[in-house]
Amino acid sequence: MRLLRAFAAAALAVLALTGCSTATAQRAVPPLPRTERDRDDLIDAAQQVLVDRCLARQGLTLPNASAPQHHSASAPQDRRLQSALFGRGDPELSVTLATGYTVTAHTDGCLAAAERDLYGDQRLWFRTRVVVNNLRAEAQQRMKRDPDYRAATARWTRCVTPAHGARPDRPDPAVSTRCARESGLTRLRARLEPALLARVRAERHGQLTTYRQLRTRALRRAADLYAERPVQVTLKKGSDPS
Repeated sequence: MRLLRAFAAAALAVLALTGCSTATAQRAVPPLPRTERDRDDLIDAAQQVLVDRCLARQGLTLPNASAPQHHSASAPQDRRLQSALFGRGDPELSVTLATGYTVTAHTDGCLAAAERDLYGDQRLWFRTRVVVNNLRAEAQQRMKRDPDYRAATARWTRCVTPAHGARPDRPDPAVSTRCARESGLTRLRARLEPALLARVRAERHGQLTTYRQLRTRALRRAADLYAERPVQVTLKKGSDPS
């Protein structure tokens, strides 16, 4: 999760209205960014603003990444900041993925509060985001169960294993690449993974739809946060600000 102040400032600049001559500062609702990268940046910037506000209400601030780090803060102060940011005690949210991994999160803390503000339903956003972000991992897990893929993996293992000795934990990259090609593993992966990913995405259609809806809500909320800040409005030459 990106929480960098410089990154946040750059993201807000995506929507800045600038010109040679400007009127008195006033509020305006900017259009949403066009690219996915800029939309991600805007949401991250808004989340940073919300987290900073939340921490400030508790008399806390995040360390400035660009400033020299001093080790004067006490351990209790560090723990207080960690608890305020991420939450206290055992995590209340948990999702076990098809891959077998379990992801957890807290419902308290400034990060959780920022997600509630942006997405409306933090619990739903957490569950949906975790599943959607791991669709490729789920497809790869299915690929490993494919009989042809398992056979190709066995051929690759024999290929990278020395004639006299055990298979190295980290085979030489050049040898690994050659063996992947000769065993057919590269060709199988290129064929199976896109097809399995498409199947997984079709099966998770409802969660993908929810993910897009929640993300759109977060974008609009982020734009509203930006509109609350004074901005400059571009004027054409000769126009009257009144």
